[in-house]
Amino acid sequence: MIQQLSATKKSFHEALQQCTDFNSLKKLSLAYLGRKGIINNFLYQMVNKTDEEKKRVGKEINELKMQIEVEIKHSEQTILNQSEDTWIDVTFPGRKRKKGSVHLTTTALEEINHIFERLGFTRVRYREVEWEYFAFEALNMPKNHPARDDFETFFIEGDEDKTYGKIVLTPHTSSGQVREMMRVKKPPIKMINIAKCYRRNWDITHTPMFHQFEGLCIDKNINLTHLKGTIEYFVREFFDDRRKVRFRPFHFQFTEPSFELDISCDICDGSGMKKDALCRVCKSGWLELGGAGMVHPNVLKAGGIDPTIYTGWAFGFGVERNFMMKQGLKLDDVRILYNGDIRFLQQF
Repeated sequence: MIQQLSATKKSFHEALQQCTDFNSLKKLSLAYLGRKGIINNFLYQMVNKTDEEKKRVGKEINELKMQIEVEIKHSEQTILNQSEDTWIDVTFPGRKRKKGSVHLTTTALEEINHIFERLGFTRVRYREVEWEYFAFEALNMPKNHPARDDFETFFIEGDEDKTYGKIVLTPHTSSGQVREMMRVKKPPIKMINIAKCYRRNWDITHTPMFHQFEGLCIDKNINLTHLKGTIEYFVREFFDDRRKVRFRPFHFQFTEPSFELDISCDICDGSGMKKDALCRVCKSGWLELGGAGMVHPNVLKAGGIDPTIYTGWAFGFGVERNFMMKQGLKLDDVRILYNGDIRFLQQF
């Protein structure tokens, strides 16, 4: 037994030299001092010994146990001193992580969705990578239309389909109109499509990636009064009763008649001036929110809808541009939404 204790002492010192961190030191302590450890195993063997052996060997066992405890404590202090900068007290309360918040764009998307949900619109979402056919041809836009130029649209290199043409990053949510008509097949249709869009624009009111929400309503006897009433309801709910809106005649290939919707600018309070200079956002007191109009008969035909029976209206608005016109926000550069400036985002 005495020889075993001497061998154990030697093996302990060899193992102790290999311990370089708290984890390995803890394992060594359990191996020798634990309930099922080597020291207790020696004590269990003392049961059948004589009183003389118990007295003599028991003293050796207790001395070895105390020596192991002292040396482990000493090693703990040594490791602590060597790693003072990185040592972690696991019993100390952890640092609380700062809570994040929902991005402003997400907040706007949710609010827009709830507004149109109350009007009975169904939320859909169509692809961000689209065929040229659905982005242009199906929307009555000819081959020579300026929007189809690669200075305006992101074309993706790849195989060109004989029927659907090239692949593009979706330039507008309007491509979802024909897809929704083809999916539903028979009106009535009340769709709100919210998705990411991509265009080659970068200034205080444009970003290359932005969000649009597309409204589409098709049924019998649908007319402009329904479009006007829906948009006015949205403006009243999303902004407030004090904001002014106007429908300005315009031209879009996929609607006829067509309009652009303007809202009184919140940056300059509709005056067109800011600090004795033109408002850098609107320059006139009005800012365009998006386009709208009655769905062109050719677009209805592309979606498999008979234009002699059904009519419909559609609109497409930029989410970020609508949000920057929120009353009191005074956001005069939409690009700040995506530049990752935590000082700006923390305000919300």
